Amino acid sequence: MRAARLMQLAADTLTCIRGGRTVFAGLTFSVSSGEALTVIGRNGAGKSSLLRVIAGLVHLAAGSLSLTGGESEASVAEQAHYLGHQDALKGSLSVRENLAFWIDFLGGARGSLEDALAAVDLAPLAGLPAGYLSAGQRRRLSIARLVAVQRPLWLLDEPTSALDVQSQDRLAGLMRAHLKGGGMIIAATHGPIGLDAPRELQLGPTGVAQ
Repeated sequence: MRAARLMQLAADTLTCIRGGRTVFAGLTFSVSSGEALTVIGRNGAGKSSLLRVIAGLVHLAAGSLSLTGGESEASVAEQAHYLGHQDALKGSLSVRENLAFWIDFLGGARGSLEDALAAVDLAPLAGLPAGYLSAGQRRRLSIARLVAVQRPLWLLDEPTSALDVQSQDRLAGLMRAHLKGGGMIIAATHGPIGLDAPRELQLGPTGVAQ
């Protein structure tokens, strides 16, 4: 696994401005191999925006992000998995075809596909069009990307959303295995995600860390 080396993501005085509004400012934190950081705060504090900035999906107005110990020629975003609110699936494609697309897009190996489906308990539904999946099943298919293509940094936005208790436990097991293998997790959440005592970054009403 690429995260086997000691790695650290360092964020220095990050500022995000969207639509002329400062979403957050002055955020400084770090996450190292084997660590999980939960980002907490009320709606609008900037939790999702922070994950999207790290994922390279939102412009960083000020500050810097660096990942030491990773692939020297790859950006932080290229070494991260981003699991957002929306499950990026094509309903007309089967469960297997959707995951195969993401494996190819993310530069993974097709040989990991079946194991990833089994890890999220979707192997029996592999041939079903994704449009027939429930919200929880769609979420599990999105999670399968994390398993199928190994990347050291997981950026999870409300990862337990739509998952039943059994699926939440399964996700917690996958997260623990990722951390044990030297991976890192940053999760925006309003509640527990099944990990023991993760570090917390609390965002205030204006997105400033408290």
